[in-house]
Amino acid sequence: MSVVFRAARDGDSPALIALIERCWAEYPDCVVDVDGDLPELHAIASHFAALGGRFWVALMGDALVGSVGIAPTNASDTVELHKLYVDPGYRRRGLGARLVALAEGAARAWGAAAVMLWTDTRFVAAHGLYEALGYVRQPGSRRLDDASRSVEYHYVKSLL
Repeated sequence: MSVVFRAARDGDSPALIALIERCWAEYPDCVVDVDGDLPELHAIASHFAALGGRFWVALMGDALVGSVGIAPTNASDTVELHKLYVDPGYRRRGLGARLVALAEGAARAWGAAAVMLWTDTRFVAAHGLYEALGYVRQPGSRRLDDASRSVEYHYVKSLL
């Protein structure tokens, strides 16, 4: 069975939330507080459409096994990559790289010169993927006021 990528629908929200819960469960003190910190997960497609962005899911049969989104930023030539998640049972098969390539392809079609992202400092495996795909960690970090007490690194990749 092969992976199918498609635009997300608001009805994907329960499966997307479950995917993120499986991913965050691997890290100490990561709390998925949808109502408090991630209300956009209740209507993911509508949320990204309102931002002028796009969001995709990866499916294996009926199982949602991956996600990624992009949205414009305040910089006219840069888009932000959001919510790259791959089910723990489907990692190390190139799915994360394929999701990033999908997002970068859309960014290029929009005329973006760069893609940026923020990633939790605890998500070490994700940092390795981003760096292997040409993203460069920027100096400093930011602290979020969320249930997980997240601190995030900033990464940027030039598309030129």
